[in-house]
Amino acid sequence: MQIVDLRQVRSRSLENLFQEEILRWREELYWDYRPSIDLIRRFVDSRALGGCFATENGNAAGYGFYVLEDHKGLIGGLFVSARPGQAAVTQQLLSEIFSALRATPRLQRIEAQLMPFGTEIDPAFLTPDFRLHTRQFMLLPLREAQLTRHPLSPGLQIEPWSDRSFESAARLIQLAYADHVDAEINDQYRSESGGMKFLRNIVLLPGCGTFLPDASFVVRPAGENRLAGMILTSTVADRVGHTTQVCVMPGYQGHHIGRQLMERSIDVLRQHNYDSLSLTVTASNRRAVELYERLGFRTIKTFAAGVWKA
Repeated sequence: MQIVDLRQVRSRSLENLFQEEILRWREELYWDYRPSIDLIRRFVDSRALGGCFATENGNAAGYGFYVLEDHKGLIGGLFVSARPGQAAVTQQLLSEIFSALRATPRLQRIEAQLMPFGTEIDPAFLTPDFRLHTRQFMLLPLREAQLTRHPLSPGLQIEPWSDRSFESAARLIQLAYADHVDAEINDQYRSESGGMKFLRNIVLLPGCGTFLPDASFVVRPAGENRLAGMILTSTVADRVGHTTQVCVMPGYQGHHIGRQLMERSIDVLRQHNYDSLSLTVTASNRRAVELYERLGFRTIKTFAAGVWKA
C-alpha cells in the first residue's frame, strides 16, 4: 500500500473511487452524492484540499480529506473501495490524516462524522484521545408517515423560513444545544457565530443537498422576533428530502413543537411528490429518536462521530 498527500494527485486518479462512492451513497442512503463529488474534484485539482490518497498495486484504493477552520480540523470525508484489505486501508488513511492534523499548530480539536460503507470506521477512533458518539441515519417512506396533527400551543405561530430569520435562528441554535450532546460533537452549536456558519452552509451553500425553503419553517411567539423552534429541509436526491436541522428552545420543549414542525415539512414534501425523508440523530438523544420512530422513521445505518481535544 502507498499513501501520498492528496495535493500531489489530480482528480482523474480518483475517478474510479468517485464513481463507486456515488453508487454506495445512492444504493445505501438514497442520496445523490454527485454534487459533493463535483466540489471535491474542483478542490483536488486546485490542490486546496488536505488529505491522503491510497493505492494498492497501482490501483486507487481509497482517499480521505480534511479542512481547517479556526482552532479545529474537520475530517470531511473518507472512502475506501470495497475489496479485500478494506479495513487496513481505512485505518491507514485515518492514521495519516490524524497525524497531519495533530501536527497543525494551535489546533485544539478534531471532529469527524464518517459514513462507513462495507467496513467499520469506528475502531480507528478507539484511542484514549477520542470520544465516540453513535449516530443513526434514519429514513421515512413518506407514504408510511404517522401524523397526529397536534395543534400548536396558543400564543405560538408557525411561519415559512425567511432569510430574515438568520440571526434569530443562530441564537436559537446556541440556546437549544446548550449542554446538549450534539454541541459536544459539533462546536458550531456553542455560539451564535458558529450557528451562523452552520446556517450559511445549509441554506446558502451546498453543504447538505439543496436547501428547500418550501419545507422549512420557524415557530415564534406571537408578536416577537425570537424563535421558539425551527426545521430546515434540503433535497438530496430526486424526490428525497433530508431534515438538516430541527430544534426547539428550552422552555418550549415537551409541547409537540418538534413534531408539529416535522409534520408540516412532511406535508409539503408529500405535496411535491417526494418519496422519502431522511435525517441523522445522535443515539443517546432518546427523546428525539423516539419522536422520529413514532413518525415512522427507521434506522438504516449507524456510524460514529469522533471528537479529539488537545
